[in-house]
Amino acid sequence: MSRVLIIGSHTPISREIGRALTAARLPTVYSAGPADALKRLRARHFDVVITSADSDIDENLALLEEMRSIRPDLKCIVLAQYSTPDKVIAALKARVFGCFTPPFDTQEIATLVAKAASDNQSRDDIEILSARPGWVSIRANCRLVTAERLLSFAKELSAQLPEDKRQEIIQAFREILMNAMEHGAKFNPEQVVEVNAIRTARTMVFRVRDPGTGFQKESLTHAAIGNPATDPTAHILLRKEQGMRAGGYGLLLASGTVDELIYNATGNEVILIKYLD
Repeated sequence: MSRVLIIGSHTPISREIGRALTAARLPTVYSAGPADALKRLRARHFDVVITSADSDIDENLALLEEMRSIRPDLKCIVLAQYSTPDKVIAALKARVFGCFTPPFDTQEIATLVAKAASDNQSRDDIEILSARPGWVSIRANCRLVTAERLLSFAKELSAQLPEDKRQEIIQAFREILMNAMEHGAKFNPEQVVEVNAIRTARTMVFRVRDPGTGFQKESLTHAAIGNPATDPTAHILLRKEQGMRAGGYGLLLASGTVDELIYNATGNEVILIKYLD
């Protein structure tokens, strides 16, 4: 059975995550600190380590290197006081499973920890093509857990934005990324999406390209964005008739939370732009 090691129990978020994992029947152990964590890893196998929330990302990555010298396949969820684009890029390069800074969402973190504990295919899911603080380019396998990992990093790359704008651009990015993996790649782990995160002085931009054949807006009768003005819920009945799950609001939601949403001619590449002033 998978086991999780949480470094430190002195922070409220660590205790909350521990309770959530225990409730999910995932065996969880606390270490007193980094030295104790290394000692425990030498004595026993753990699948996932969660760092202390009052730590620094650089410190955590140095500790992760030591921990992986003991357990090479160890997955790490990094909690830290703050992030910068440089630190997030370093975490990506270190194959961190997920990265979080305040305000922490206990359930979001616990859910990703549980998925890390049960996942044995994530080691090469995210490939860094190029990375600078203002422009990060990656290629990622089309799995749901990979999308959730990317979202944790995207949030941290957007950490310096005003909170309302950050939430809006991440919400739109979530919808577009999920659409790319679900509809463009059919969640085929052998397929990949390309993602760019670009920060300029006045904008935050995400670009997503999927391996699918694309679409034309007029063909999206199953989505809310394709509804005629006279019938704003037409897609609901169509989805039901076709046996599709409830939904179809992703593109409409994304277009309403960013300033510009631009598709290429094929329909398999999209750029999201959020103005910061």
